[in-house]
Amino acid sequence: MNVYFLAVLLILLGGYLLDLVADLLNVRHLRVDLPEEFAGVYDQERYRKSQEYLRVNTGVALIEETVMTPLVIAFVVLGGFNCIDRMVRGFHPGEITAGLLFAGSLMLLSQLCRIPFSIYRTFVVEERYGFNKTTPRIFVTDLLKKLLLIAFLGGIALSMVLWLFGRFGSLGWIYCWAAVSVLQILLTLIAPAVIMPLFNKFTPLQDGDLKAAIERYAGSQNFVLKGIFTMDASRRSTKSNAFFTGFGRYRRVALFDTLIVRHPQEEIIAILAHEIGHYKKRHHLKSVITIMLATGLMFAMLPLFINNRALFDAFRMEQLSLYASIFFFGFLYIPVQTVIGILLNMLSRRHEYEADAYAARTCGRPESMIAALKKLSIDNLSNLTPHPFKVFLDYSHPPVLRRIRALTSPPSGSARQS
Repeated sequence: MNVYFLAVLLILLGGYLLDLVADLLNVRHLRVDLPEEFAGVYDQERYRKSQEYLRVNTGVALIEETVMTPLVIAFVVLGGFNCIDRMVRGFHPGEITAGLLFAGSLMLLSQLCRIPFSIYRTFVVEERYGFNKTTPRIFVTDLLKKLLLIAFLGGIALSMVLWLFGRFGSLGWIYCWAAVSVLQILLTLIAPAVIMPLFNKFTPLQDGDLKAAIERYAGSQNFVLKGIFTMDASRRSTKSNAFFTGFGRYRRVALFDTLIVRHPQEEIIAILAHEIGHYKKRHHLKSVITIMLATGLMFAMLPLFINNRALFDAFRMEQLSLYASIFFFGFLYIPVQTVIGILLNMLSRRHEYEADAYAARTCGRPESMIAALKKLSIDNLSNLTPHPFKVFLDYSHPPVLRRIRALTSPPSGSARQS
């Protein structure tokens, strides 16, 4: 048996089983008794509803992957990649154009397979639990915008990679790393002003007591506000959140409009302080650098698998090509990507503890941050007791109970948890 085919098969099945074990452990880890930290603020019926919400979402995710994993394996075994390649070559394109058509066809096919699950989540699950505000029109336009954005940005990145490898050969990975890193930084800079407004409307926070309080707090931290915006999240969901994105003149703090409606001023300030804490601690910069290093590792490994005849035989391919090499390498890279993802999540969880501690210290009211975390968990039906393995594998944020306990314990202990 072809060793690469065996490796791809084991990687796909191993990834499926890993997620299956994590999800089943997570569901079995649910606790009937309400954690004491939420006593008096979380009624038993809504707590039961949050657990049911987790079970339903987990079930949908497992069904989706139980369908998709065999489909991908069958696509490999039956020569689906070769069929796409033969169709693309029928147009007699150049290498870059062929690569774009090959990638676009696979992306479209993958999206079409997953659309039914996305529809079910949005219009059945989210609707059942009172979250959905997305209309069919918004759903379709969001999907089309996402596909066009992926095609545009992905097309630029793939074209650069194909051209640079074609121009510089085995050393092309260094130039690809540099080019893609520049593209990543550029996207980080322009996303708040160019990309995100394609999906949501960002409105400057209106003058009033809240804005004045935010400005006072920001001034006390020597944080120059480049923009505090409300985001019309309520067009799609009743869930609430806030986030910080961008660098320099393009940095932006966004508060969901649902957040402003549900939280008192002191809790909003605490949430904002948390986001400013990320900036003050340079978390976004550290994350970008880490991702760039991971990208470098990926490109350094890629030349080992370019135009590898045995690898192409595993995918039933007739002709070698640089663009197909990149896709097939992606399958072999999944285990490395999983490990990197776990490490990035560990770093992200540490950053969340540090931002929480910053908010509690600078606001002088850790109870406001704790109250905000509780309310966000209740409003979003968050899982209060995830299994440690699920947290280790998938969580970019620490479980809310750990965050609350870190805020009520000495500061020296909060940053050490993961």
